[in-house]
Amino acid sequence: MELRVIDKTDEELRIEIGGEDHTFMNVLKGELLQTDTVTAATYDVNPEQSGGQTDPVLSIKTESGVDPLDALAEAARGVQRTADDFTDAYRAGIDA
Repeated sequence: MELRVIDKTDEELRIEIGGEDHTFMNVLKGELLQTDTVTAATYDVNPEQSGGQTDPVLSIKTESGVDPLDALAEAARGVQRTADDFTDAYRAGIDA
């Protein structure tokens, strides 16, 4: 996964996430939207732009005074916790 910041201000971030698709982006966007300091989160994959599939661009807007990179890091930790919880539940289910 490659990350490339396209635009960044104090409360907004646009970042390209290389090598990912809708599956990961929907999970990340969902986690961002559950983050209290995030006011908006969306992503776009525009295949018409370059004649084929492009890497998704994630857009984040946060409350005043909250760095969107911090919000992204918090959401990434939330995705990791969810994956860990799923793994634990799965292991408990097959061990039962």
